[in-house]
Amino acid sequence: MTPPPPEPDPTDAVAGEEEVLESWNEIPPTQEIDFVTLGMFIIDEIHHPPSLSLPPSLNIPGGAGTYSLLGARLFSPPPLLSSTTSMIIDCGSDFPPSLSAHLSSWQTSAVFRHNADRLTTKGYNGYSNPLDPSHRSFRYLTPKRRLTTDDLASLSPVLLTTKSLHLICSPLRCQELVTTFLSARKRYYNHQRPSEEHTRPVIIWEPVPDLCTPEELLNCTNTLPMVDVCSPNHAELAGFLGGTGVLEDGGVDALAVEKGCEQLLASMPLQSYTLVVRAGEKGAYIARNGGRKRTMKKVVGHRGGLTKETDMEELFRGLVMGVGEEEGVVAREEIEVDEGVERWLPAYWTGEEGREKVKDATGGGNTFLGGLGVALARGKGIEEAVGWGAVAASFAIEQVGMPELKGEGEEERWNGERVGDRLKSFMERVGLGEGEGK
Repeated sequence: MTPPPPEPDPTDAVAGEEEVLESWNEIPPTQEIDFVTLGMFIIDEIHHPPSLSLPPSLNIPGGAGTYSLLGARLFSPPPLLSSTTSMIIDCGSDFPPSLSAHLSSWQTSAVFRHNADRLTTKGYNGYSNPLDPSHRSFRYLTPKRRLTTDDLASLSPVLLTTKSLHLICSPLRCQELVTTFLSARKRYYNHQRPSEEHTRPVIIWEPVPDLCTPEELLNCTNTLPMVDVCSPNHAELAGFLGGTGVLEDGGVDALAVEKGCEQLLASMPLQSYTLVVRAGEKGAYIARNGGRKRTMKKVVGHRGGLTKETDMEELFRGLVMGVGEEEGVVAREEIEVDEGVERWLPAYWTGEEGREKVKDATGGGNTFLGGLGVALARGKGIEEAVGWGAVAASFAIEQVGMPELKGEGEEERWNGERVGDRLKSFMERVGLGEGEGK
């Protein structure tokens, strides 16, 4: 993850504007990838509430992509697992060397892309609303650079093989990204790894708050079939349905969350979809409707003449569905019944202890989804994956910016604690077994 020295390379064009990209570090083509995010890297400038009388915190690594990478990295110690997590970090002419060193210490497969002709994306975070002192506002201080499938394919094509993909975007952009990603992934395997079988990645979609509105509800429901997990927070879910998701005392309206999930999933009765609603101190609500889950299974078809051992069902399925790319191999569709899930899981930090431990909630939701995504990529069920997400978020919100990493391998500590120990404690608390965090 060490960024290479700049070397001129005139490539790339973004939104119709030509840019000169100096350099990037490519990932080995044999690297296994468990988690990739298309969220951005942002340098945050945080202005604390006036009541705290603190100076601004500057040059803080942030952005949805960075925090979601953190969530996946927490459960991925080096030397083997850390390199299975990745994102693209766009570094402008003003990119601080201290941030390069900090992010490189995580030993992930993040791609540093250097461009001396632009500034690094920066954001202002502040509490400037006198009517609501707890409301945190955000605005970009420099032009943002959104990431696309083409960025993955052109910089490090091996990222297309990821087992899980995190997206944070509007419904329509999510549809576009999923379509282009899956097409690029198929081309990659066909041309670079034709002998390998590959499955669809787990796709986690985080809707952007500004477009969680009733006008976008239809687009949202049309996006659900294209992703594996849709994860708004409680206010964003309510926004799609014309509500607020908040009680009069400012707390999370849990009943509104449950009814909102029921309403959204009721519009998709024939298939199984998963919503994971992040609700701050309240925790997270998992809602997966009981529907039909389709799988495609390869079955060796019939060669030669009929014999008494011929499986007629397979033979006629082959005639109806067609032969696959390999001679004598056909696709068989199997349907499983999904029983569904409706369950609240608490946040890791709650009550009085939580109020003492939580210093800054920035990035907690993104970190949650990084933990959830890498858990699903490694075969965990949705409830256990939400547990991973809760533990990941707990590390992100204990300080302003990123948690402190010390030690290596099995001995590494984040904020002085082993992630596996915290995960085991949480899983036992919520009745989900131990959990190893790998």
